[in-house]
Amino acid sequence: MNIRKDVTLPTRTIIADDHPLVLLAMENLMTGFPNVEIVGKATDSSELFAEAQRVNCELVVLDLYMPGGAYGDGVEMVRQFKERHPDVVVVVLTMEVAADTLQKVISLGVGAVVSKRDRIDLIHVAIITALARETYIGPAIRTLLADATLSRRIDYVRQVLSRRELEVLTHYATGRGVTEIALRLGRSVKTISAQKCTAMRKLSLQSDADLFRFAVEHGLAPDDQPGGMRGSNGRS
Repeated sequence: MNIRKDVTLPTRTIIADDHPLVLLAMENLMTGFPNVEIVGKATDSSELFAEAQRVNCELVVLDLYMPGGAYGDGVEMVRQFKERHPDVVVVVLTMEVAADTLQKVISLGVGAVVSKRDRIDLIHVAIITALARETYIGPAIRTLLADATLSRRIDYVRQVLSRRELEVLTHYATGRGVTEIALRLGRSVKTISAQKCTAMRKLSLQSDADLFRFAVEHGLAPDDQPGGMRGSNGRS
């Protein structure tokens, strides 16, 4: 597919969604966008690929899941489309909430991924960003990916540390010192200090500052603790 040279002309666009009413709503919305011309519509992957062959287009705005077509749907449909039309900018609209699937879609080099739960005006933002050859990820998708990343980090910590070591690290990362933690958990200061040191060694952390940053990044402590770690009675 050739990229049009004259940027003053409207962006020739194909829209695709398996629900006719959604497709109509997309058409009505995007017709009002400046410099966008809808030149084709599709309700499944077969129609999408046929339209992309029929007309020269620069942009495709499509629903991730459109069952029934010869090219499948979801990640596989996007993969095949990108292989056949590498120069066409693809903006994906979806209700998908699985972070792994969304990451796969992004990794295919699409221009944007926007949740259908996001504000409708963000579709225009996504299109402008994608046409500028930058990647746009909608806020709902960003939140899903961030939550999934945080969940994986927490799982990692739970695998590396014992339950008691994790308990001590979590208390320490919220600003409590070793003596206070010992009182709260009913253990000796020596035991708490040893468990803290063991946790730090397992996680390859060299200092209290390292521990605090790690705890924030892995969802074990809030990121607004004043002054970082409290160290007066928290030395290892």
